[in-house]
Amino acid sequence: MEKLINEFSIGLFFWQLVLFIGLVLLLRKFAWKPILDAVEKREDGIKDALDSAEKAKLEMTNLQADNEKLLKEARAERETMLKEARDIKNKMIEDAKGEAQEQANKMIEQAQAAIESEKKSAMAELKNHVAGLSLDIAEKVVRTELSNKDKQLELVESLLAEKTSK
Repeated sequence: MEKLINEFSIGLFFWQLVLFIGLVLLLRKFAWKPILDAVEKREDGIKDALDSAEKAKLEMTNLQADNEKLLKEARAERETMLKEARDIKNKMIEDAKGEAQEQANKMIEQAQAAIESEKKSAMAELKNHVAGLSLDIAEKVVRTELSNKDKQLELVESLLAEKTSK
């Protein structure tokens, strides 16, 4: 260190100082400024990317919330539609049962009416047939009874006796 102090030269120091300042100025203009500009651009790009990422994250959160809301609404609508479909199905079944019951009751009433009509018709026919047979039998009995005079008198007396006893 002493050697440096003893051999110190102002001229050499001046030129070294001028060269150093020139070198600093050259480096500042051609190296540091472009490097600092590149660093600043990169820093701005990173900030923009981070801002964009934050915005995208917020948008994703909003979209996710909207999707959940839409999903809930769709589920609620599906449940409503299913309930309405079940109600309509049950109503249709009840209506069909009621209509079938009404038709069955009408058919039963018609069948009973037809049976009653057939029964009356058969009874009337039977009465007519029995009446016809009775008349035929009575006619034959009366002919045989009236052909004989003794029997006629006996019949008249029995009829009179019957009428007077009542």
